[in-house]
Amino acid sequence: MTPLDFVHYPISHSLLMGIVWGTVFAVIYWAVRKYFKGALVCGVGVLSHWVLDFVTHRPDLPLFPGSETFVGLGLWFSVGATLVVEVFIFGVGVWFYIKSTRAVDRMGSVGFWSLVVLLLLVYIGNLFGDPPPNPEVLAWVAHSQWILIAWGYWVDRHREVVVH
Repeated sequence: MTPLDFVHYPISHSLLMGIVWGTVFAVIYWAVRKYFKGALVCGVGVLSHWVLDFVTHRPDLPLFPGSETFVGLGLWFSVGATLVVEVFIFGVGVWFYIKSTRAVDRMGSVGFWSLVVLLLLVYIGNLFGDPPPNPEVLAWVAHSQWILIAWGYWVDRHREVVVH
């Protein structure tokens, strides 16, 4: 079980704001790409963060900013169940990505697999490492993970879609 007790994050983790962020991202994607299905998938992908948080978090997710109602199924209360569910979801995501793309050069392969390994190491560290000593350290660690988004984008630029 995670020792972290999140007590206030209505803008990033409320259901309403998840819908808003998903919509904003979908609209931006559509404005740039003019591809409706892609925009829809991106919007649902953003909202899926809230759905997955709903499954894992203790009841600490507000329905909307200022809500007195908090929800969460509490998967994190069981380390074993958390491992099974989260590793399965990660594995399915990696499998879908491998099946729908292929490396166009060495960076598309080595960069991808090194990112997968790094993500697994970060996950293991989060599960079995000590919690951050204070909220400031947690914030710095969380913000530093933006490099993973850049890395994923970079890897994706070295892969191409496989049409089945």
